[in-house]
Amino acid sequence: MHIKFVEIQNFRKLKSIRIDFTENKTLFVGANNSGKTSAMVALEHFLINQSHFTTNDFTLSNWAPINKIGTNWEEHTESQSPSLSEWEQVLPSMDVWLQVANNEIHFVQNLLPTLDWEGGLLGVRLRLEPKNIDDLYKDYLLSIKAAKDTKEEAANQKTEGGGEYTVALWPRTMHDFLGRQLRSHFKVCAYSLDPTKRIPPENGVAQPQLLPHGSEPIEGDPFKGLIRIDKINAQRGFEDANSKDSDGKDGHTHSQKRKLSEQLCSYYDTHLDSSKFPGPEDLDALQAIETAQNVFNEKLREGFSNAFNELENLNYPGFMEPRLSISTQIKPTDGLSHNAAVQYEVMDAGSLRLPEQYNGLGYQNLIFMVFELMSVRDKWMRVRKAAKKSSESFFLPRLHLVLVEEPEAHLHVQVQQVFINKAYEILRNHDDLGENNSFTTQLVVSTHSSHIAHECEFSCLRYFRRLPAVDSASVPTSTVVNLSEVFGKNDETEKFVTRYLKATHCDLFFADAAILVEGSAERMLVPHFIRNQFKDLSQSYITLLEIAGSHAHRLQPLIEHLGLITLVITDLDAVEPTGNHRAVQPIKSEKQITGNDTLKKWLPEKKLIDELLDASTEKIKKYDRFFSVCVAYQIPVFVKLEQDSDPVEALSNTFEDALVFENITIFRELKGNGLINKFRDAINTHKTPEALSGEMFKILKEGKKAEFALELLYSEEPEKLNTPTYISEGLSWLQEQLQRKQLEVLDVREPPLIEAEGKV
Repeated sequence: MHIKFVEIQNFRKLKSIRIDFTENKTLFVGANNSGKTSAMVALEHFLINQSHFTTNDFTLSNWAPINKIGTNWEEHTESQSPSLSEWEQVLPSMDVWLQVANNEIHFVQNLLPTLDWEGGLLGVRLRLEPKNIDDLYKDYLLSIKAAKDTKEEAANQKTEGGGEYTVALWPRTMHDFLGRQLRSHFKVCAYSLDPTKRIPPENGVAQPQLLPHGSEPIEGDPFKGLIRIDKINAQRGFEDANSKDSDGKDGHTHSQKRKLSEQLCSYYDTHLDSSKFPGPEDLDALQAIETAQNVFNEKLREGFSNAFNELENLNYPGFMEPRLSISTQIKPTDGLSHNAAVQYEVMDAGSLRLPEQYNGLGYQNLIFMVFELMSVRDKWMRVRKAAKKSSESFFLPRLHLVLVEEPEAHLHVQVQQVFINKAYEILRNHDDLGENNSFTTQLVVSTHSSHIAHECEFSCLRYFRRLPAVDSASVPTSTVVNLSEVFGKNDETEKFVTRYLKATHCDLFFADAAILVEGSAERMLVPHFIRNQFKDLSQSYITLLEIAGSHAHRLQPLIEHLGLITLVITDLDAVEPTGNHRAVQPIKSEKQITGNDTLKKWLPEKKLIDELLDASTEKIKKYDRFFSVCVAYQIPVFVKLEQDSDPVEALSNTFEDALVFENITIFRELKGNGLINKFRDAINTHKTPEALSGEMFKILKEGKKAEFALELLYSEEPEKLNTPTYISEGLSWLQEQLQRKQLEVLDVREPPLIEAEGKV
């Protein structure tokens, strides 16, 4: 048994999404503010802490319809009554779909949609809804009436300064009313779903089924005794040796900071405390504690004897008054509740030790998370004392769902990789788990770390894609892309992309946009062009990938699934049309073709050089309103090789000769070695663009391009270089795309946050 997928509706920016779970490990990846945290909070709210909902968990675009419901209620006549159907399109909900084997039906008998259900998918909808629609209706109208009556009375009164009262009275709207009364009037109810009415997502948008009219909720918690859910938060709040609390005193706040000693103490209290349900194996420990306690009590009586004798000289205790006595009670957990309970041995001999807060935060964090995983596993398996608690059901939950939020906090790269590789193994490290299919563990991790993401297979990744608002009445939302569907089984392209991403550790899954470049020279110089000439672009989170050998098209399936705005900067790569397709200097009307697979197979899907050089050739492919890809390659430019000559058309084949053609004046005088020296000599020797192009073509066959870029950065200020036209046009396009996307997000005017429930 395992969770197959969940569908979340109307929760924060998750308007309607589907998240497919793997049977063991699932990673949430995506750019900042893409919905990963919203998904983790939704799982926590619906499955763990259902009392934690607030009005701010309702999708922003639903606030207006919610307020409209309130307005309609205010206009109701006595013959009209409220209906739950008015709310159904705006209520936060989560559909949990379980994959259940035929031999596990007895575990889910209270969730069966029909008596003839024989296994497979089983769905339950958890929905935040009004407890009693009539009570909500009456309470809202009474509150609105009270506010209106007060306003009418205030209309005839003046403030102390003689002015009119303008204060806004609660509640102004239905949303304002629920800001204080949500917990009083709303609760989470569960409903059985029909597996035969499932609808696949459309363009990344989930299509949850409609509940039949008059559906009755399931009594009690539908997953009690079936699923155990644990969460490890991102804000673990470790302290260092110099940390101070808000009063400036040494110490920490328990609500903000955690110690390993506290965790060990909790683990001991749950699983190891000898005083709880003692067995034969605990007698030695209990005997030792009692002996120590008796010895300590005797020492206390001896130590306080003089003080008690002095009290007796004051005629206390008097007649019939009880005498003073003193004793102690030793608890093992007391020995774990001090600053030095957990120590780190500095030397092998163990003679030199330091308290835990004197160790690095990263090391503390790793130990904490590993021990936390061990703790939640052992609580699920009821290790030792936990198995004897009478309040626990006799049967263990069949499924353990563990949520881990941003494990990369405080961890350096290598430890991040170790953690994600070992986490699931730790959760299964128990005699009754391992390869035993009777109990299932599912680990869900949200992360911003490319190092963690690249340690996992594509099949584990769920990419959260940000979508701007579609109109003024909407708000930015998210969709979720299942990356297991990007490539086919045993696909060679998947192997290439996986190896490439692991080797480069790029931030493709977390960026606002991507730039794919041909070679090392572009990789070094394009960032300088951006920094010096495209200020808005330099403020965006863009990942730049060097995909050598014109292999950019291999990333096409991944880019298209991510819906990530992408600029591909590549080379014309002219070759002969026949024979071995030998590389040649580009010349028009020679029936030359390109050897670049990106231009032939992805964009613009043309191979003739004459067609590629045609200004009318479309270099932009638009997939939807929010996602498009642009390709930039060398195009004809007009240059002046002599001061007094007319501009003449020049054709370039690579980034290097394009850069030279558009910076003739600089390269004519530039001093340097290698390619720079050869380019200078060629410019001063050849008098026509065609001749110069031919000479540079020969030079670049043997030239060291990376060395050229490094020497150019060293010898010439990058801001003095003219960006090659084809790159400049591509970067301008990319900047416009991101500006438009940003404006569509910022154009949404979010209502102010409603004050927390229970506060004035």
